[in-house]
Amino acid sequence: MGGSAVVVGGGIGGLAAAIGLRLIGWEVTVIERAPVLADMGAGISLHSNGIRALDALGVGQAVREAARPQYTGGTRVPGGGWLARMDGTALERELGTPIVGVPRAVLHRLLRAALPSECLVVGAEVASADRSDPSRVRIPLQDDVLEADLVVAADGVGSRLRAQLFPEHPGPAYSGSTVLRAITERPVQLDTDFALTWGRGAEFGHIAFADGRAEWHAVLNSPPGVRYPDALGTMRDLFGEWHDPIPTLLDATRPEAVLHHDMYELATPLPAFTAGRIALLGDAAHAMTPNLGQGACQALEDAAALAAALTTETTIESALARYDMERRPRSQAVARAARRAGRMGQQLTHPLPIALRNTALRLAPSRMTVRALVRHADWTPPILG
Repeated sequence: MGGSAVVVGGGIGGLAAAIGLRLIGWEVTVIERAPVLADMGAGISLHSNGIRALDALGVGQAVREAARPQYTGGTRVPGGGWLARMDGTALERELGTPIVGVPRAVLHRLLRAALPSECLVVGAEVASADRSDPSRVRIPLQDDVLEADLVVAADGVGSRLRAQLFPEHPGPAYSGSTVLRAITERPVQLDTDFALTWGRGAEFGHIAFADGRAEWHAVLNSPPGVRYPDALGTMRDLFGEWHDPIPTLLDATRPEAVLHHDMYELATPLPAFTAGRIALLGDAAHAMTPNLGQGACQALEDAAALAAALTTETTIESALARYDMERRPRSQAVARAARRAGRMGQQLTHPLPIALRNTALRLAPSRMTVRALVRHADWTPPILG
């Protein structure tokens, strides 16, 4: 089966979907509202399932070569003591690949490089889709109308297409946390590839990159919409007395490099990931908190699964029914687990639950940490092409 597709959204999930569709012989147009596909963003950890999805899409090796494996790390307290250590070597034995860290900009560039430039349309916003013809979807686009056999809505947590398709759904909900993050301006000396530190209602973490730089993030319990005139200065006030290398990471950061976003999720699961010939993908379908590092990985799984369904089913309708059946239960289960992880991690503020959690983590054998990661990262990719 082949046809024409419009992918709404040029983020990681949208680009991956376009790669998968082109790989199985579809004509694809990607529409991105940003006027320039700028190489911005902080860092990302890709678990085994994300890497396997990239392998299925034909870009896994390029990402591996650009990424840094995460063999060492774990979870700490602000004074520096360890709650749990991550055994990346054991994880690699279990799944065939360790977790890897890569700048989002690098991943985005590698995905774009797998697509012809002429299939990318930037600076155009899609507000709605016309589904009056059951065999075609029409997308109003400025002074034109695009027609396609299939539309992939990969337009993020605030998806306008999702709102049109499911008007009764409450939409994204604020998670209770806000995140500030940046990539250091220069290489930094780090003892671990990855680490999280949990305080009361606050988390600080880092991901080391292949070029010696690192991404750091700070997550805070906060009302939505709070912004700081001097974000980096505020981070120094809040985290400057925490253990090394946190002060070093902050000192290696330019003030203008700090990004600040409130964290929203689809706390109410969608009843379906498809409507007619439109498929929701990534954050548009299952936006989740980042506590398990699975948001992008689930979007990459979506992309591979959608392409696979379209190759094996005889009609678009049956392919989308299969996509929904495969993807909705798994991604929504991961989203629930991520929400629970946040509530038991960074969001805790009362001393007694924090003490109980910390004691449990210190007493748990390292294999339990590996098992927890494997639970969500063990996924068998489809074969495409």
